[in-house]
Amino acid sequence: MPALDHGLRFAHDGSSEVGVLLSHGFTGSPVSMRPWADRLVAEGFSVRLPLLPGHGTHWREMNRTTWPQWYAELESSLAELTARCASVFVFGLSMGGALCLRLAQEHGSEVAGLVLVNPSVLTTRPAARLLPVLSRVVPSVAPISDDIAKPGVSEHAYARTPLRALASLAKLWGTVRRDLPRVDQPVLLLRSAVDHVVEPENAAAVLAGISSRDVTEVVLDNSYHVATLDHDAPVIFDRSVEFVRRVRADRAGDPQ
Repeated sequence: MPALDHGLRFAHDGSSEVGVLLSHGFTGSPVSMRPWADRLVAEGFSVRLPLLPGHGTHWREMNRTTWPQWYAELESSLAELTARCASVFVFGLSMGGALCLRLAQEHGSEVAGLVLVNPSVLTTRPAARLLPVLSRVVPSVAPISDDIAKPGVSEHAYARTPLRALASLAKLWGTVRRDLPRVDQPVLLLRSAVDHVVEPENAAAVLAGISSRDVTEVVLDNSYHVATLDHDAPVIFDRSVEFVRRVRADRAGDPQ
């Protein structure tokens, strides 16, 4: 049976040999990924959807965490899945995409493939150059959450953006971009045509930098940044399941 902790962390051990690790985005929570997780459970997959440290509480708490802590939480869940599943895939939204790229870079063949939705690995905003200094004196700024075209939907992210945590995220971006050539696993990248949070240069940088030969890009025309809760969510869910089954069939001759 699925295990639920405070309505956020989610874990399910499925009947197939496929495991999927999902990562939510910066200042968000598993709320943004839970419908996707539910679909994967329905497919028989084992699923882990952790709550990253500093998230799901208060933005001030997040300012006391750094990207290695967020990453370590995902590594722990990856270890759980690799212990029980023959093939483990990592799915990430926004910052979660960057963290999943890092997992692929460091864990190689333990990651069978990646599904990235509006992954963030950089920013072109000029103010970002001031972040190392500004984060020492200004604790937070206006939020970047709930960029969703579908009316009445919320990802329940923080009402403020914690700048010390954002400065740590920028360090993650640099680390991930530097090692993009180490990513050679199959990749499905879905990006929104209109995204008010992550610039199109992010997807372009990922696609240009990775070494993967099996790469598919899908443009989502009817969603903003949090596409996993938006109009195109069914497209994301369907394409990700198709991707997992195809990669499994290509590598093992087993479509299940």
